[in-house]
Amino acid sequence: MTDSLLLELADFEHLVHTGIYSEETGRPQPLRFTLQVRLTPIPRFDAETPLDASKNYMDLKFACSEALGDTHFKLIEAVADHVCETLFLQDERIEAVTVKIVKLALSEADEKIGITLHRERR
Repeated sequence: MTDSLLLELADFEHLVHTGIYSEETGRPQPLRFTLQVRLTPIPRFDAETPLDASKNYMDLKFACSEALGDTHFKLIEAVADHVCETLFLQDERIEAVTVKIVKLALSEADEKIGITLHRERR
């Protein structure tokens, strides 16, 4: 069995320009992101292992915020795809990314409406 390292960012909220309906366009919407990134690990982590042996967790937040810029995405699936591609470009050790996005503006009774995209490195 091969080892894997899963890095996670859960329940990160950011305003993103997305949507197709008139009430959605023209202003950003709040989205909640949960990410899981599978990274090729080094053989062993010990007390002196440097940061570059893993991945800076702030890179995960960057992919869900500043990397999206002011681009308007019609679909949140496209937002998730952009997050995956950003992370793959950042680090060749990333094997797979799972992005869950919840559209907070659609919730009427605290339900969670959104998508999950899992992408393997091609």
